Amino acid sequence: MLVLKFGGSSVATAGNIIEVIRIVHNAAQNDRILLVLSALGGVTDTLVRCAELAAKGDEQFKNLLTTVENQHLALVQQLLPLDKQSGLLSAIKKMNNELDEICTGVFLLGEVSPRAKDRIISYGELMSSLIVTEACQQRNMDVSWVDARSCIVTDSAFGNANVQFDPTFNKIIQSVNAVKNRILVFPGFIAANAEGVTTTLGRGGSDYTAALIGAAMGVQEVQIWTDVSGMMTADPRLVPHARVIPSLSYLEAMELSHFGAKVLYPPTVQPLMSKNIAVTIRNTFQPADPGTTINGKTEKRESGVRGLSSIPGIALISLEGSGMVGIPGFSKRLFGVLSDNSINVILITQGSSEHSICVGIDEKNAALARQKTDAEFSGEIIAGRVNPLELETGLSIVALVGDQMKSHPGISGKMFSALGRNGVNVRAIAQGSSERNISAVIATADVEKALNVLHEEFFETTYKQINLFIAGTGNVGGRLLAQLQQQEQYLREHLHVQIQVKGIANSKMMFFSKEGLPPGKWRDHLQKGDPMNSELFFDKIRSLNLRNTVFADVTANDKIAGAYQGLLEKSIAVVACNKVAASASYPTYRRLKDTAREFNTQFLFETNVGAGLPLIGTLNDLVRSGDTVRKMEAVLSGTLNFVFNHYNGERTFAAVVRQAQEEGYTEPDPRLDLSGTDVMRKILILARESGFPLEMEEVVNISFMPESCMTGSLDHFYNEMEKHESYFRKLLDDANANASKLKFVATCADGKASVGLRQIVPGHDLYHLYGKDNVVLFYTNRYSEQPLVVKGAGAGAEVTASGVFADILRAAR
Repeated sequence: MLVLKFGGSSVATAGNIIEVIRIVHNAAQNDRILLVLSALGGVTDTLVRCAELAAKGDEQFKNLLTTVENQHLALVQQLLPLDKQSGLLSAIKKMNNELDEICTGVFLLGEVSPRAKDRIISYGELMSSLIVTEACQQRNMDVSWVDARSCIVTDSAFGNANVQFDPTFNKIIQSVNAVKNRILVFPGFIAANAEGVTTTLGRGGSDYTAALIGAAMGVQEVQIWTDVSGMMTADPRLVPHARVIPSLSYLEAMELSHFGAKVLYPPTVQPLMSKNIAVTIRNTFQPADPGTTINGKTEKRESGVRGLSSIPGIALISLEGSGMVGIPGFSKRLFGVLSDNSINVILITQGSSEHSICVGIDEKNAALARQKTDAEFSGEIIAGRVNPLELETGLSIVALVGDQMKSHPGISGKMFSALGRNGVNVRAIAQGSSERNISAVIATADVEKALNVLHEEFFETTYKQINLFIAGTGNVGGRLLAQLQQQEQYLREHLHVQIQVKGIANSKMMFFSKEGLPPGKWRDHLQKGDPMNSELFFDKIRSLNLRNTVFADVTANDKIAGAYQGLLEKSIAVVACNKVAASASYPTYRRLKDTAREFNTQFLFETNVGAGLPLIGTLNDLVRSGDTVRKMEAVLSGTLNFVFNHYNGERTFAAVVRQAQEEGYTEPDPRLDLSGTDVMRKILILARESGFPLEMEEVVNISFMPESCMTGSLDHFYNEMEKHESYFRKLLDDANANASKLKFVATCADGKASVGLRQIVPGHDLYHLYGKDNVVLFYTNRYSEQPLVVKGAGAGAEVTASGVFADILRAAR
């Protein structure tokens, strides 16, 4: 004997009902079937709305009742032959006439009692079960209809009645044994009190009906057929990668259903657990799927976590006061007030100091809880021993569930660490000694991100998803996107990382994609985007509130750099190719570093100094390992090194600078390079990372450029350099006369920094530096005589993009 229960979506249309009949017919070949049916999808909500409108004196309830009637009449016409419809059509019309009379009475009274509402909404299950019964009979199935109200006995707590188990089980056994049909159909959700008045078992109560019938008859299995293929590791509407849980213990299923897993009505498990009857969650629309089996077995899992769940609409109330410490009775009085006012406590936490009690309740009861609690403790509040009740709304609970979590140390730490890395603030925590459930109260706005973070942490062993936003699509930005496309498969296979570009912007346009932007098609998408507005761009990044978010700034824009603070405060990692922020005032630089640390995220700017060279990373490793930097000597401009390596007197200095610009080695305005300003910024950043709180004004710049070259347009700049060719040639000739090379050198020693053109003699570490290479000599306590040398290409879009890419991966880790 089996119990099969079908939910509202399974009987929403004629096509769905035909599939239900097929499933029942197949099951009945081997077992006697006790079939429990919900109302048609959406009908119960409509009937509740009818009752509410009628109570308000709104005649719109009549239109809704007509819709309900027509929906059921249409089903009869679709499922039954024309010559077999009249009897069932008459029954449906009669029930809808009764509905109309009851709602009209409610309309005239101007109120709806819980008893009347139960009567009104009971018609949904009554009509759906009669239609399916008749449809089965017309298909020559051995079927009979049983009114659940004659079997299931409850008290008179209308709306969510309590079952009287002994009389209920006796009546179910009598009703089932009284008929010999192969299939018995029961309307779910509805019951009756001892006087025969209609009651209901609470929303979702059809599952409970199935469980009661299954427990009473000792069936081998109760099957809950719905529109998903079992209980999921998380809500698939919020977590795209959620997957079916093959099996759960009774207690795990109860925890998940209590904490928001809507597939199963929470009370369902209890009567079946006492009889050790398995429950299977199946998909009506994919009947071949095995679904989820719930029984008394606890399956071992590597992490111990079986699923994630959440409850929205939570309010936290906190009773605090120094007068509570060591004084018994406060908890009793608080919970007594809540109980007396029918306010259910969802979560409790109290510190060992006894200074405060924090309770989670349904948000809709928050105002009442505060009013009644403040009244109860009014004497203590006036005396200053207790504070007025604190109330916080807009919250939700997220929970980890699993029987085996207690056998796996560190799960709580892993949970809260993952949430913290993604800027999800935990307002309260509850964990019982069984460790079957670890619950955290967080802002409702963070629920989707939190569930995805935790699902990735505990269930997605294949790869970690990074959500990337990029500002800047020029030379470096374009190559970065090309590298992301090129390395996509490698990152998945070797680093188990998937980088999804969720937003992109340049100076003109911006575009967002929730599904992720294919890096190879970014130009087409960007052209279809919106006009660039930096405030809206960053507001969108924050409002999307995605897990593992990284922002990459591949611009030189002051306004973009000004947004870093707000991103870091949302635990969004910032990767900056832009030097503006790290070379801004020291308090600004320090604030960004401190904010990243405070909000457990990353502010990375390796490419600020040496493009793809690991200069800042090497410097950080020295300092973190306890070394002290005494002096740094460096050639930090790939542009200037390229220029002086190629200027040999055969071409003019201006021609060599133009070549450097055309090959992409300079800033858009080469004067930023030739003035030494760019090098000043770079040595400033290195000095700060070494521990020296320098400002830009403190860096001495011994400029070699004639002043007339540094004003006006770019054309004027090149013309002026041509006019001063004799000056540049003399610099070269003087160096050649001393058997030296010209290098633009940055130095930092004892907290003082300078930049300027120098003649470098043979044998010096800076002498053999070719092309666009950069080099930094680190003189430290450990490298006092022979410096630590980092050398390589320090300019070019390709190597700079690779440096940004590397920082993105660091942020991801």
